[in-house]
Amino acid sequence: MAAYIVRRLLLMIPTLFGILLLNFLIIQLAPGGPVEQALAHLQGFSVDATSRIGSGERSDISADGQGGDSNYRGAQGMDPSLVAEIEQLYGFDKPAHERFFKMLTDYLTLDFGRSFFSDKPVVDLIIEKMPVSISLGLWTTLITYLVSIPLGIRKAVRDGSPFDVWSSSIIIVGYAIPNFLFAILLIVLFAGGTYFEWFPLRGLTSPGFEEMTLLEKIGDYFWHLALPTLASVISSFATLTMLTKNTFLDEIHKQYALTARAKGLTERQVLYGHVFRNAMLLIIAGMPAALIGIFFTGSMLIEVIFSLDGLGLLGYEAVINRDYPVIFGTLYIFTLVGLLLKLVSDITYTLVDPRIDFESREG
Repeated sequence: MAAYIVRRLLLMIPTLFGILLLNFLIIQLAPGGPVEQALAHLQGFSVDATSRIGSGERSDISADGQGGDSNYRGAQGMDPSLVAEIEQLYGFDKPAHERFFKMLTDYLTLDFGRSFFSDKPVVDLIIEKMPVSISLGLWTTLITYLVSIPLGIRKAVRDGSPFDVWSSSIIIVGYAIPNFLFAILLIVLFAGGTYFEWFPLRGLTSPGFEEMTLLEKIGDYFWHLALPTLASVISSFATLTMLTKNTFLDEIHKQYALTARAKGLTERQVLYGHVFRNAMLLIIAGMPAALIGIFFTGSMLIEVIFSLDGLGLLGYEAVINRDYPVIFGTLYIFTLVGLLLKLVSDITYTLVDPRIDFESREG
C-alpha cells in the first residue's frame, strides 16, 4: 500500500503540470486579457467591449486621434511607454514561456501572487470566500446523505413495489433537471421573481446581522441558505440513493444474511444488525470523492445565481475580469486538493474493505 501511495503522489506532479499548462495555453488564446482590459478602461470602453478589442476589432477612438503600432488594438494612439508600463505591471513584458515557468516556481513556494483587480493576495481571497462555499457544500452533503441513505434502504427492502417505482421516477426527474435551472425556478416561485417573496435573493446574511441575537442569527442564516441548498441537492439524491439501494440489495441476498434469517432473527435485526454495517462501508468510503464534486465543481452556478460571495463566484468573476493570478491560483489549489482527496478516497476503500487492493490491480 505504501508503494501505491508513493506512486500516486508522484503522478500528481505531471498531472498538475499538464492541467496548468493546458489551461495556460487556452487562456493565452482567449481575447481580452488584463492588459487589454486596462487599456479599454483607460480609453473609456466598457468591459463588454474589451473582448471585441482583444479579438481584433479595430478601434478608431484613441487618446490623440492618431493610430499607432501596438500588439493591443486598444492601445492605438496611446503613449507606448504607458502601454509598456501596464505590460510590466501585469507581467506581460516577458514571453509566455517565462511567465509560465515563473508561475510554477512561485507555486512551489506557495506564492500565488496578488489579484490584478482587487489587489489582495490570492490566498487571502480564497480564505475570505471559503466560509460561503463550505456552508453550501456542508449542508448539501449532510442533507443528501440524510435523505438518500434511508430512502435507498427502504427502496431495497421494498424492491419492485409501487413505492420503489414512483420514488425512482421522482429521483430520475430530479436528476434530469440541471441545478441552475431549478435554482431559477425557485427564484421565480419563492424569491420575488413572479409569485411569492418568502426568501431573500442575495447573500448569506441580512443587513444588521451583527446586531441580531444568537437565535435570530441562526434563523437568518438558514433563511438565506434554504433555496441555494435545495437547488444544490435536487440532483444529488439520485446517485447516492441508487448506490445505497443496489448495495443493500446485494448484501441482503448474501449467505450470511440468509444464515441470520435461518437462525430466527427478524428482518429488522438482519437488516440493521448485519447487512447495514457491511453495506455502508462502500458508501462511507465514497464520501471524500463526493466532497470533491460538491465543494469544487457543483456550487459555481448556484453561487452566481444567488449572488453568494463564495469560491464559485470568485472563480466566475476572475474569468470575466481575466484575473490570471486568481484563475491559476485557485485552479492549482483546487486541483491539488482534489487529487489528494481522490487518494484519501482510495485509501478509505482499502481500510473499510481489505478485499480491495489497488496495488495488485496496477501490477
